[in-house]
Amino acid sequence: MLYAKTSPADKRAAFRASLASGELLRFPGAFNPLSARLIEQKGFEGVYISGAVLSADLGLPDIGLTTLTEVAGRGKQIARMTELPAIIDADTGFGEPMNVARTVQELEDAGLTGMHIEDQVNPKRCGHLDGKQVVDEETALKRIRAAVDARRDDNFLVMARTDIRAVEGLDASIDRAKKLVDAGADAIFPEAMASLEEFEAMRAAVDVPLLANMTEFGKSELFTVQQLADVGMNLVIWPVSTLRISMGATAGALDELISYGTLTGKLDEMQHRSELYDLVDYEGYNHFDSGVFNFTVQERPGQR
Repeated sequence: MLYAKTSPADKRAAFRASLASGELLRFPGAFNPLSARLIEQKGFEGVYISGAVLSADLGLPDIGLTTLTEVAGRGKQIARMTELPAIIDADTGFGEPMNVARTVQELEDAGLTGMHIEDQVNPKRCGHLDGKQVVDEETALKRIRAAVDARRDDNFLVMARTDIRAVEGLDASIDRAKKLVDAGADAIFPEAMASLEEFEAMRAAVDVPLLANMTEFGKSELFTVQQLADVGMNLVIWPVSTLRISMGATAGALDELISYGTLTGKLDEMQHRSELYDLVDYEGYNHFDSGVFNFTVQERPGQR
């Protein structure tokens, strides 16, 4: 009932242990707290919170318009609703190194398990669009050093995302990844890899966990979980997939209403009321209400 029973510290410790196992961990993107709970119910290992999704949820493009307050607040709402670890997209850290330090502590306080910071110029662009610009090496490294120095829980994951592959090529991406690891990054998110061979080359170059981004309609092929595991990836995200599917289904339902004036033909595609009630634990709330309110107060002798 209400929120997760597992504390953020325990989630982080358990996640670190899972990450050390070498198994590929699957983190579908959650576009709201309810979808995070569904991800848990279906048996995935974690939840990813995408900056692109947070922007889209506000009706904004993914170009660095969201604020730390908005991101931390939505991250908290999602993370507290599931027993799973939640990793969040912190864009470029919301400012200079001191801002990055504050970002880490705000996200720790929000109950997140980890975050990633990218090396794009601010305002950033979606990682799979053309025209990206990356910061110089020293600026990228300062962001990571600031994040690592600022965290209070050593198990809070500081992941470095590098977008330099699409700007300067694979060799530059590998070189930057190595230096980000030397700066203290716990894991690397090499954005917009073009092939399994590129993921494999990155795996050979660094000895920290690696994340693969399987976003649709982007620059990377949509590899399977097994293919990614075979080349040594440790984490895989599908950042926008659940939002895209939900919005596609919603558009279809609205078209159905325009065409037929009823959604009778869409009932089989809907989450049933009973499934929703199970997901939000109606029974648990009902049991709590019964225990609190369904009682009688014994009157003392002489009282009326």
